[in-house]
Order: sequence, then structure tokens, then C-alpha cells
Amino acid sequence: MSTHIGAPEGAVAPRVLLPGDPLRARFIAENYLEDAVCYNEVRGMYGYTGTYKGVEISVQGTGMGMPSHSIYVHELINFYGAEILIRVGSCGSIQPDVRIRDIVLGLSASTSSSIVSHRFHGMNYAPTADWELISRSAEAAAALKMNIKAGNILSADEFYNENPESWKLWAEYGVLAIEMEAAALYTLASRFGVKALCLLTVSDNLVSREETTAAEREKTFTGMMELALETAIRTDL
Repeated sequence: MSTHIGAPEGAVAPRVLLPGDPLRARFIAENYLEDAVCYNEVRGMYGYTGTYKGVEISVQGTGMGMPSHSIYVHELINFYGAEILIRVGSCGSIQPDVRIRDIVLGLSASTSSSIVSHRFHGMNYAPTADWELISRSAEAAAALKMNIKAGNILSADEFYNENPESWKLWAEYGVLAIEMEAAALYTLASRFGVKALCLLTVSDNLVSREETTAAEREKTFTGMMELALETAIRTDL
């Protein structure tokens, strides 16, 4: 048992999906996992373990933002032996051709936060996804006949930026979308020698101003969930 995850030893599988929303964790467990057992309710951050196509998988909510996400990732790796971690989240597109409900694969994660540079004493580090997970995700997407967008994403600390046009600079450099966790996930995965990937569904588009509802974000981003599960079971520990 760790500080923020009230699970006994052995309760968490080596393959873990990481939605920010704990209700999305519950939705995945109830709709995709067989014999799912809830191992964590501490702070309302639900965690479940079950099987998908015969492979043991856990799904753990992490909350919003890199500080919260980092706590759960650190504890999953160091207290429970997680080896494959796949974030399944939402993002805001900053490109006109990355549309609502598109699935984005984060090859790398730029960040406007100091959480990564602080670790490197002010120097820049480039957090990137694991190549095997990228490859397996591409294979799974092809098998599922899904079109995905892959590229650089931005992990931001601020949801409400005082400069509402700040995203345009990142868009000019080809960044696909903004979210709030991947840079921390990729950095910690590299630090501890495990595999990590961030899969996102576009919940809103800052160019077109389209957006989805909270209920849609919780329950309807099923393509991303299926892709993450297929990627997890295709990847060797």
C-alpha cells in the first residue's frame, strides 16, 4: 500500500491505463474488463484490475495536471511494479485538421511547465514516448481501421491561460494539441526504465471553437479506450 493508492501488494497489473478522470477509469473497468475488482477509492481516485482478452490490465485515475499525475505514476511504478503505462485522456486541438473526436498519439511532449526543467536544473529535456508502444499502437490502429494523428503535443500547467492566444505560438511549430500530463509521464517512465505512451481524444478545438460535454468525455471516447487496451496487450513486458 502506498500513500495515495490503497491497494495491497499484487493488486495492480503490470499494464496500466491512466485516465485523468476517475469516472472514466470506472467506465473502462465496467465496460471492457472482465472480473474487474476495485482496488482503490482513496481520494475518490478509482483504480481497478481485471482482464482484457485474457490479459491482466489495471486502470487507475490520476486527476488533472502533472503534479497529481506524477504522484500516481511514481507510486504505480515504485510500489506496484507497473511496467507499461498508457495515458488515455482528452486534449484541445490547436490545428484545423485535428478535429473533434480524432485520436492523437503523443510522440513527444513539449511543456510550458517548469516541472521537467526543474529536475534538470533549468536545462531542457525532451520527454518522448516508448518506441515499442508507438509501434504497437500504430499496428492496433491499422487492425481496428482507425485513423490516428501522431506528433508533438503540449503539456500545460494552466487550463485558463491569461493570454488566450498563447496556443498560437505552439501551433506555428506544428504542435497538435494541448493536454496536462504527458510530459511528466514520459519523464518518469524514462527515469525508472518503463514504457509509456499518451493517447488522447480531441474534446475541443481552439481553432473552430467546437467542444464536447463532460458526459461525452467520460463515456464516449471509446475508440481511444479500445486502442489503448489493444496496444497494452500487444506489448511485451
